[in-house]
Amino acid sequence: MKTEHEREQLIKAINVLLNQAYDSTLDEIYALLQKIEDEEDEKDLKAYHAAKSDVQNNSLIAWDDMKKEIANERKKDVA
Repeated sequence: MKTEHEREQLIKAINVLLNQAYDSTLDEIYALLQKIEDEEDEKDLKAYHAAKSDVQNNSLIAWDDMKKEIANERKKDVA
């Protein structure tokens, strides 16, 4: 991860190059940045669904384990 100062310097350098670029190059850069953002959004969405599913599955497993323990304790109390 870059520091705030490093980010500022990089953005300034990019701005210099952007100001010198042809319009067609700017269009290509914009399209590429949009594609990267869309891919990152898709990865974030997949990670969110995976984490949500993991929490749900782990919760179900834990509840199933708890039900088994309760059933075992009841058997012990009856015996």
